[in-house]
Amino acid sequence: MFCAAVAAGLLSASAALAEPAYRGAIDARAAAIEDRVIAWRRDIHAHPELSNRETRTAALVARHLEALGFDEVRTGVAHTGVVGVLKGGKPGPVVALRADMDALPVTEQTGLSFASTARASYKGQEVGVMHACGHDAHTAMLMGVADVLAGLRDEIPGTVKFIFQPAEEGPPEGEDGGARMMVAEGALANPIPDAIFGLHVGTRDPGTLHYATGPMLASADIIRIHVMGKQTHGASPWNGVDPIVTASQIVLALQTIHSRQIDTRKPSVISIGSFHGGVRNNIIPEEVHLVGTMRTHDEQTRAKIKRLIRRTVSHIAQSAGATATVRFDQEIPVAYNEPDLVARMVPTLERMVGAANTIETPPVMGYEDFAYFQQEVPGMFVFLGARPPGVPQDKAASNHSPRFTIDEAVLKTGVRTLANLALDYLHGN
Repeated sequence: MFCAAVAAGLLSASAALAEPAYRGAIDARAAAIEDRVIAWRRDIHAHPELSNRETRTAALVARHLEALGFDEVRTGVAHTGVVGVLKGGKPGPVVALRADMDALPVTEQTGLSFASTARASYKGQEVGVMHACGHDAHTAMLMGVADVLAGLRDEIPGTVKFIFQPAEEGPPEGEDGGARMMVAEGALANPIPDAIFGLHVGTRDPGTLHYATGPMLASADIIRIHVMGKQTHGASPWNGVDPIVTASQIVLALQTIHSRQIDTRKPSVISIGSFHGGVRNNIIPEEVHLVGTMRTHDEQTRAKIKRLIRRTVSHIAQSAGATATVRFDQEIPVAYNEPDLVARMVPTLERMVGAANTIETPPVMGYEDFAYFQQEVPGMFVFLGARPPGVPQDKAASNHSPRFTIDEAVLKTGVRTLANLALDYLHGN
């Protein structure tokens, strides 16, 4: 018994010695700045800004990074993006962390004391503006990580790049923006990261972490279909070419692509959300415009569906004597979690919240333009459960709802998670 007790004690002491000192330091510093992270989140929440208009938020971030003594703080990337570089005191690889900053054209209905009352112009209309997707939390958490790691920089074996991204929700019509533009303007250059991590809050159980191996989120393509017919009186349709009937046939036929022309074991969605044509009950119009979305989880299926959409639209229009064109906009790729990176970093997630609360999930049909970063370097995207305590899952307001809110207690979890992902990666996990 005595020998067994001594052996157990030696093993316990050995395990304690093996635990890197930076992990305890991260926990202590994350706890120390928790109130500041909450305050940042509330300030950003009360002052939301639409895509490509995040000037106040970007200035707040840039001032913070500069005050921390970052080696480089670059502003104006992809309009309002901020890229900060923190070089550690020891040589090593480069890791990047990303947060998005933009809000949505949503009028807030949460009743929070710091609820947004902001108004802005969106597509020619005055709208309310709200952080209805949690980007206020993402920005505040990454500001917290910057504070934590700046205090540990002498012990960092490598470099941490902080990417604060505008326009994740999509740039305004006629403008470029978001992750694609950040990549084009060198957000991942000088130095090039060896890996990148991102995190997103949602309505899952508070304090849980969710990941996927391989596809995490879907590709997203906006489908724009223009059907041209021949205008005529509604009482004599034979004198024209009816683009409304033709477009209706197109909408129905598109739904058979997945069910009859694609392997149904490969998830995909084609949805038409906008159908516009005509002005009067008794006039068959000249043209109809359809707008929709297409989602898939692999690039081969995505390319095939695009070909099939073009073929379906063209042949149905031709059969009716009409003409039609198809154009794809946005074209966000699949958000793909690199399997080797996931396997390497899952132990970090489990250490943050416990193995039972670290959950591998199937990919979802939502999209994230974090995918553009993952196309350039290996990346891993993680969901952080942030549903307010006491609210059942089926009663929680989802992301993009005017009543969406979060449990602010999980902000510290997010800071710890991102900081540990960065340093565990740099230290070789």
